[in-house]
Amino acid sequence: MSQSTEAPRAPIPWADATRRAAFDRWLDSIASRHGLQASTLEPASADASFRRYLRIGSAQGSRIIMDAPPPQEDVRPFVQVAEAIGAAGLIGPQVLECDAAQGFLLLSDLGNELYLGALQAASPARADALMREAIAALLQWQLKVPAQALPPYDEALLARELALFPDWCVQREFGLQWSSAEQARWQAVCRLLVDSALAQPTVAVHRDWMPRNLMVATPGPGILDFQDAVRGPVTYDLASLLRDAFLSWDEEREIDWAARYWSEARRAGVPLGDALAADFGEFWRALEWMGLQRHLKVLGIFCRLKHRDGKPAYAEDLPRFFAYATKVATRYAPLKPLLSLLEPLSGFKPTQAFSMR
Repeated sequence: MSQSTEAPRAPIPWADATRRAAFDRWLDSIASRHGLQASTLEPASADASFRRYLRIGSAQGSRIIMDAPPPQEDVRPFVQVAEAIGAAGLIGPQVLECDAAQGFLLLSDLGNELYLGALQAASPARADALMREAIAALLQWQLKVPAQALPPYDEALLARELALFPDWCVQREFGLQWSSAEQARWQAVCRLLVDSALAQPTVAVHRDWMPRNLMVATPGPGILDFQDAVRGPVTYDLASLLRDAFLSWDEEREIDWAARYWSEARRAGVPLGDALAADFGEFWRALEWMGLQRHLKVLGIFCRLKHRDGKPAYAEDLPRFFAYATKVATRYAPLKPLLSLLEPLSGFKPTQAFSMR
């Protein structure tokens, strides 16, 4: 009997032997159809959820496998939005195989060059060009990805996200309990942020339109990690791009890119509503308040990743988000009650200068 000369498969860790066996059976069932080379299987990336990504060679070039174990993950929203991205003329991974019941997808590979690394290494001119491409793609996303097919970013979801901050950041990370007066201040700020978000026109919202989820591509960018897309506030994704989890900009550049988006959105017909379309200052305020809701949520999520999920590295970026939140709360009088809740955690004084780089 002849023996296979194929090299042993690259070691991939599996916490569950049953899932590993299911994966092996699935991979064997599709390998010949796509010319997959099992010996080349290797980790590609992981994210903050239970999903992870593997890269595998094939006769047509490299492919990506998504491992999204049910019931924690559901690949069907990813497949739905991937189809919408392609129909909108944007660049996203093509779904080549889908086993929704087991949570396995075979995807086209958009490469290895994330916007995050490219921007960190870029000259000012190159960074500006990349950000303009990201803004142009965002406008196309908002105009052409059908929002009505997506779940609503409603009051209940906005409130649940904000609740992550006291639950995981204040109580779990810092071990503090708010007084009834502090809880009242928090609820008042939450009411302002939720009302501001709900007052905005709605579009398709990626929810993580940030450099870590964009790939350098032509005409670019490639779009990743879109399975949590919703129908929600028009400023949300731009706030995600300009005030990122892992990369910060001088405010002059933030405003310049925001003004470019605002001008092009009005010309293209993105629904901004009368107030936001008429006054860039009002648009900027709405964007900053939307960003604050996101930053408070992320402070909670990063602490949850540390304490619940055993991923402490995310907590290293807490100072960046405290800086974002302090800046916005300092700037707008209705939000200033938030400062006394942030300061015991962040150490930032309302008048203190801080760096977010």
